[in-house]
This record gives sequence, structure tokens and C-alpha cells, in this order.
Amino acid sequence: MRKLFLVLAFSAATLFSFAQSTWKPKHVILVGLDGFGAYAVPKANMPNFKKLMKEGAFNLNMRSVLPSSSAVNWASMLMGASPTIHGYTEWGSQTPEIPSAVTTENDIFPSIFTLIKEEKPQSKVGAVYSWGGIGYLLEKQIVDINVPTEGDEDQTAEQTATVIKNQKPQFLFVHFDQPDGAGHKFGHDSVGYYQELERVDARLGKIISAIKDANIEDETLLIVLADHGGIEKGHGGKTMMEVRVPVVMTGQGVKTNHEVKSTMVVYDVATTIAWALGLDPHEAWRGKAITDFFK
Repeated sequence: MRKLFLVLAFSAATLFSFAQSTWKPKHVILVGLDGFGAYAVPKANMPNFKKLMKEGAFNLNMRSVLPSSSAVNWASMLMGASPTIHGYTEWGSQTPEIPSAVTTENDIFPSIFTLIKEEKPQSKVGAVYSWGGIGYLLEKQIVDINVPTEGDEDQTAEQTATVIKNQKPQFLFVHFDQPDGAGHKFGHDSVGYYQELERVDARLGKIISAIKDANIEDETLLIVLADHGGIEKGHGGKTMMEVRVPVVMTGQGVKTNHEVKSTMVVYDVATTIAWALGLDPHEAWRGKAITDFFK
């Protein structure tokens, strides 16, 4: 009986090890494009984004949480949980409208930043963001790099490139407030919106170049995604143009030119990053690791 138990225990451990990614990135760069609806991908002139799709794995059916607005979705993405768990429920939430189910010693719901710093205290983590609302979602006491750019999209790209090349953080979240602004100004699925997407893609190209210039391309998991889409000049509702968002991942351990079919929600992102890094997700998270992105 003891031999049988040992054999079963060994088998379980072996199966668990096979369930982990064999490639562990040293760096994860998460680039968020605010208001980038998945509906726009086929028509958009975005050569850098589409090259990432061919070189990596992608999904054009990831869903936002409701409401399909910014803070509630960025919080869900970084915190691996739904709004009823982390408590941020609105477009511009600065503090939880519902008390967070759990909080860290810094009185904020645990995020991917928290998880990485707890497991690897010497790791550098940070954020560069053009919308000030992101700052309220960060556990600033543990974030090593905190660069708000006050709506300057080109400066966001430049600052991100500088951080990547000079500091090589283990985890960096980059937030661009476009194309959301173009959606509000010109309307989603409009000429002005697609013109802004071209500029967004050029900024993405600067980040891709910075990863190469820093000589960390083979060690980096790059993720590009959105928080919500939009319809006419707004968002926050329940139409699929507002709810469906794209996500693409690239890296040595990521499948190539592969469309991921798994059902996913934005709160699966933090858990997927944790899985890729070999970390156990926080017990309060509700996202699942979407392993089909990886070889």
C-alpha cells in the first residue's frame, strides 16, 4: 500500500509539473490600449500589432467585465478578480465602492504587483500610464517604477522605452489612453478612430524596439490587450462592440500564429501571468490561467 501511495504521489507531482510552462520569462510587459475594441482589428492599419499576432498567440473574443469601462476593467485585469470581489465598480473608481474581500498590509486588494513582490522581493515592478486613474489602482508602497505621463501618449511610449532599456523590470504595466479618446471624440469605427489606431501602433512599435535594444527579447513575455471597446461615442454598456476586446501574447514560450479559442475574461490576465512566472495565484483571485497561449 505504501508503494502504491508513493507511486500515486509521484504521478500527481509529475502531472503537475507538466501542467506548468517549461519557459519562465524573466520579464513581463503588459501593454494596455484603452478603448480598443476587437471589432476594429480586421480593418485597422496596425502592422506592429498584426505582426505580433503572427509571431504569437491571440484571441479576439476576450470579454470585459461590466460595466465596460476603464477603472473597473483595469482593476479586474491587474487584480485577477471580478468587481464584486475587488470592489472597484465604476469608470473612474479611485477607491472600492464595495469593500474589497481582502486587502494587503497597504489596504488595497492584492494584485499581480503584490504577488510578484511577495514571492520575489528583489524584483522591479512598475507602471507607466497616460491616464491618471491608473494610479489609484496601484499598491504604490511596493511599486518601484511609477511614471504618470498626464495624457501625453508619445511621452508614455518614450518613458516606457527608457524604463525597459535602463531598468529591465520583471513586470511593467503600460497604459495608453488612446484609442479611447478618439472613440469619444470621433466615434468608434470611424475614420478618426482608425487614424488614431495607426498612431497607437507606431507607439507600440517603439516598445517592441526597446525590448530588442535591451537584449531581453528572448526572456520577455509581451502582452498587448484592451479594457473595453465602444459604440458610437461611448462605452459602458452591454453591446459586443463594447465588451469584446483583443489580446495578443508573444515570447519564446508562446505558440506561433495561433488563435486561442478558450473563453476568457479580463480578470484571467493576472492569473495567466502568475502561471507563466511559476507563481501561485492569490487565493482571492477568481481568474484562471489561459495556458493555450503557451507551447
